[in-house]
Parts: sequence; structure tokens; C-alpha cells
Amino acid sequence: MSPSEPVRIAPAGPEDMGALAEALEHLSAHMGDTHRADAATLTAACAGPDPACHALLARQGGTVIGAALLSPVFSTTKGCAGVYVSDLWVSDTARGTGLGRKLLRACARTGHDLWRAGFVKLAVYDDNIAARAFYDRLGFEHQSREQVMILDAAPLLETTP
Repeated sequence: MSPSEPVRIAPAGPEDMGALAEALEHLSAHMGDTHRADAATLTAACAGPDPACHALLARQGGTVIGAALLSPVFSTTKGCAGVYVSDLWVSDTARGTGLGRKLLRACARTGHDLWRAGFVKLAVYDDNIAARAFYDRLGFEHQSREQVMILDAAPLLETTP
């Protein structure tokens, strides 16, 4: 990989799901998270007429150096659709080169093209000081009134009340 080679950011296709899974596994390992999204899971999520998410890959030459996973979100307070970036990964070798900003710009553009998205939303771990500083520099605003909450769907999908 040569620094003079241009970085290309493009939507991930079915043939890219293995590379996407590997990139997101690097992100999970870096964050100390469990990783369960293999290539088959990502293919199912990103494929079909109504995909649950979309993925972007950044390549320099033939090497994947960045990835983003995004999906639509709608805000009644903003009055428009937005892009929720659930995963953003930049390889160690590409950090500090502006690739994170370029990936977020590509997420915003993709969301605008697909859903007329007017904002970008993401979550960052409280203890990830470097990521928080990066998002602060880009102008993201901390939403102190909002706390992320997660519940496995199974209890809500049960047929008994």
C-alpha cells in the first residue's frame, strides 16, 4: 500500500461482506466488545429490497483501511430523516489521515441520497477519549438529555402477554 495511492470509499456489495466483517471485527476488538456479525449476518442485513443497513468500505489499493455501517433514523424533533452510524472503523495505519471525516461525509451523502437525511447521529463510549475528541472536532454535540437503552427483542416478541 503506497501513500500516493488514492483512497476509494464505495458501498459494500455482496462480494465485500467478508472484508466488512473483518473490518468490524477489528473495531469490536479495539473496543473490547463481543463480535457476532459474521459475513452471512452482514449479507442478510445489507441485502434485499429493504435492507436493515448499508455499509461503506474505504480501500487504498486492494487493502480495506476503513468501514462504516449506517441505517436510517427519523427524528420528529428535527422533522426529518437522519443517518445513524452504528459502526465506524479506521485502520491503525490510516488514523490521523482524515479518513474518519471522509467516511462520515460519505455516510451523510449516502443517507441524503437514500432517505433525504438531514443529520448524522452516532453513539460513542464515554471512556473512548480519542473518539470523543474526534467527534467534538467535527462539531458533533453531546446530547445530555438522551441515554442509549437496549433491550433484546425476544421478550417483546413473545406471544403471551
